Amino acid sequence: MPTPVALLLTLAATLGAQTNPASIAAHDYRVKHESEILGEFSRLLSIPNIATDKPNIRRNADAIAAALTKRGIAAQLVEIPNANPLVYGELKTPGASRTIVLYAHYDGQPLDPKEWATPPFEPVIKDGRIYARSASDDKAPIIAMLTALDVINASGLKLHSNIRFVFEGEEEAGSVNLERILASRRDLFTADVWLICDGPVSQNGQQLIAFGARGVVTVDITLYGPRRELHSGHYGNWAPNPAMGLARLLASMKDDNGRVMVDGFYDGIAPLSDIEKRAIAEAPVPDADLMKELWLGSTEGAPKKLIELLQQPSLNIRGMASSRTGAQASNVIPSTATASIDMRLVKGMDHNQTVARLIEHIRKQGYFVTDAEPTEAERTSHAKVARVSTKGFGYNAVRTPMDLPISQEVIRVVENARGPAVKVPTMGGSVPLEMIERAVGTRTITIPIANYDNNQHSFNENIKIENLWNGIDLMAALITM
Repeated sequence: MPTPVALLLTLAATLGAQTNPASIAAHDYRVKHESEILGEFSRLLSIPNIATDKPNIRRNADAIAAALTKRGIAAQLVEIPNANPLVYGELKTPGASRTIVLYAHYDGQPLDPKEWATPPFEPVIKDGRIYARSASDDKAPIIAMLTALDVINASGLKLHSNIRFVFEGEEEAGSVNLERILASRRDLFTADVWLICDGPVSQNGQQLIAFGARGVVTVDITLYGPRRELHSGHYGNWAPNPAMGLARLLASMKDDNGRVMVDGFYDGIAPLSDIEKRAIAEAPVPDADLMKELWLGSTEGAPKKLIELLQQPSLNIRGMASSRTGAQASNVIPSTATASIDMRLVKGMDHNQTVARLIEHIRKQGYFVTDAEPTEAERTSHAKVARVSTKGFGYNAVRTPMDLPISQEVIRVVENARGPAVKVPTMGGSVPLEMIERAVGTRTITIPIANYDNNQHSFNENIKIENLWNGIDLMAALITM
């Protein structure tokens, strides 16, 4: 990745460009209160936050609401039946004609503690990073916002907008209740813009501003062989092997260069505007450094660059399972084989239609498709059987035009605080922007703070402490814009 000289030049450029009074005040405040900030961050990280762990999810929500209240923010938990609490806070500014919402989520991805070098909910500082589940995704922005409020209170900085805070507790579980929660109290959540503080900055360390995010839908596919596992010597070459069938089916979905071969997959995609194309052309190109860091001898979609490919939809195999491997492997023909797929969508695609096209592709490969566990009659009357489950999860991509006045103002504020920013039409990850925009009729812009190499969604998740400090400067500038 960037050389030490390049990092020093980036740092110098950032410091030299930091002209925003709030970000300067935040820097001075942070230097004097680093241990207090890290202590509060560690206490929040110590609370387990998997969305299905309802008691600990409420502990998180209560802790964040208390932290807002401590800083003079009118805070409450907004709840509907069978949903995790949404933490809401409001800071009214007399005479303000504009309202800004800052969003982050406090839940984290499920995990296997055995994969971690240290317990995931016992924060550890090592080599300039804090290691813990949700250290980067997404509790760091929450602490950055809270500290920015401390800066504003201590420095007497003036606000120019009404500020609202929204912290979700189910983002990593698909935001399945977010739209219903927002619609239940629409008066609380309407705003001129929602600033989404989730995700990583550019791979070269520059601040990123994303004006959209890809949508996502997940699909599980299970193929069936014999009713029970069979001895591979006695029945090999006779009983169909579902793992082999799954390998063939998955291989039919993409060509050797990564293009999805599902009919109609790319239909309806909204084209990029001239300003969006220019932003992509001007963005830094980290591909060569990333390939070296990740030990990659090739990339899908070459010669197109990473940033170009992130503006396109994708089909990814996120996991596969069939019988056993390693020391537990047996000489058997498996009974079933399952693959879990995620498809990232771009503006103009509909997640339900995309799933329907995938199912039709599976049928064209000769499979009888069902959405339930197949019966004996179904399995014996069809040569090939596939169960396809979507679990009702998915949402579409959205994109805010870069040339809107609010977009241009956000760019100015961010660059005054953090120096030249990388501006992208759509970031690679998925955030429930469509639900937010549809529920409250607003625009969304994503401004992340985490380091790109944070192990997001995996073991040993971390945040560089420097990214946390930069995030505090940035949040102070955004809250006072």
